Amino acid sequence: MGDELLGLTGSGAAVIGAGQGIGRATALALAHAGARVALVDERGERAESVAREIGALGAEAFAVVADVTDAGQASAAIAEARDRLGAFAHLVNIVGGASWAPLLQMEEATWERDFRVNLVHHWTVARAAAAGWLAEGASGTVVAIASVSGAFAAPGHGAYGAAKAGLLSLVRTMAEEWWPQVRVNAVVPGSVRTPRIEEMWARGAIPRPGDDAVARMAEPEDVAGAAVFLSSDLARRITGQALVVDGGTTTRFPYPLS
Repeated sequence: MGDELLGLTGSGAAVIGAGQGIGRATALALAHAGARVALVDERGERAESVAREIGALGAEAFAVVADVTDAGQASAAIAEARDRLGAFAHLVNIVGGASWAPLLQMEEATWERDFRVNLVHHWTVARAAAAGWLAEGASGTVVAIASVSGAFAAPGHGAYGAAKAGLLSLVRTMAEEWWPQVRVNAVVPGSVRTPRIEEMWARGAIPRPGDDAVARMAEPEDVAGAAVFLSSDLARRITGQALVVDGGTTTRFPYPLS
């Protein structure tokens, strides 16, 4: 009954950045829900590892190697996913990452990189998927992983925050322009406990939040669950929205994870 409500059984889904962290968790969650999954990642060995995990569940998945910050590779990855999946209906894009530096110390190249990694490729990838759906008269869903740093001040990672704010605006515009065939939404996590974040804590690359803030951190599976919901038939009337997944952190002031 649960799978019937989600409406994902047998559908094709592409997860961008599927090789680790939130991407891996999202790919596994979609597979558990019955979807066939294209695992797009710039590192083939990571995507192949996740494909083996999904195969062990008795579900279908395959790796697509691409650096989606390159427009040509992004478009080619969507084309390959579409060709191999056939019934391609869902896109979840996780790729992103913050550079840490105060604004006065940030290099222009770093600013531009953060916009390319956190905003520009979301447009490139979503456009490639939506163009196919609109041309075919088909339906599709797009879920972008944004951040609470795009809704609040982002001291120490201002380029990332500005790019994620732009992503939230882009989601609303895509939702308006592509309705009713394509639904577009964002998941907006607070801090998420991923191997990459823990490694950065360990070497002091980013500040470790206090114990209370750590207790409110999401796990990758929490964000994945929200992405699957927004992709599913349960959310068929939801578009242009930002679903915050932060354990209630942003209900408090000052925001403790900045």
